[in-house]
Amino acid sequence: MEATSNVGGYCARTPKHIGRLDPNVYQMIVIKRGTMRVEYDGRRATLGRGDFTLIDTSRRGTAQHTPGGMVKLLFPRALLPLAQTDVGRLTATRIPGDKGAGALVSSLARQLPRQLDDHDAEEGARLGTAVIDLLAVALGSQLGGSRVSSDTEQRALLLRIRTHIEERLADPELSPRSIATAHHISLRQLHRLFESQETTVAESIRRRRLERSRKDLLDPALLGLPVEAVARRWGFEDAAHFSRAFRAAYGLPPGRFRMTHSILSA
Repeated sequence: MEATSNVGGYCARTPKHIGRLDPNVYQMIVIKRGTMRVEYDGRRATLGRGDFTLIDTSRRGTAQHTPGGMVKLLFPRALLPLAQTDVGRLTATRIPGDKGAGALVSSLARQLPRQLDDHDAEEGARLGTAVIDLLAVALGSQLGGSRVSSDTEQRALLLRIRTHIEERLADPELSPRSIATAHHISLRQLHRLFESQETTVAESIRRRRLERSRKDLLDPALLGLPVEAVARRWGFEDAAHFSRAFRAAYGLPPGRFRMTHSILSA
């Protein structure tokens, strides 16, 4: 997968352009700001912020984007686990980026160029696979009914759950049961999803809370924030429990950890 940022303009795909490109590639365009009008395969669509569309690079068409920004992702057709005839019904159409799987596709894709710069090739490949899995689910929803494999749906669900956890780390009520309820699955299904992750749901929550707490304790701008406040900021209501968990993870109690690293960075 190749991800690039673009500020917009006018683009026309002619037979000359098509001949230079791999015909077995799709292009996904995600709008960051502004609007875009596309016309391919006899279809016309107008996209707004967060919306995205899929383009068949072997087809002629035009695209015009107002000042703002967009992200373009090129990937082999073979990576998308949907029949090409089904995908062909959705090329050059507007896929809303404000709800359901489409919202997650849009959010992750808009962050992808920066994420790929910050991660190694292996991590970048995993991020790319996550985008494709979510894209397949979003397209399947547009087509009506399930059009993707069970494995793809499970991976997409796991990504939605991880996003849910990240957004609610500060909530002390976040728990495996609340996560299962929010995603309309049983606790047993939730735990089964995490069997391939080499960690439990509860451990995943705890680890991310500790990582966020560690980051705050290392932040010079937050030196005036008491350790207990840092703990509460990331969902730890019991200061003693937080201290024990932090020491087990990083070798020092949180207060001493902050002091030690403050001295070392002075």
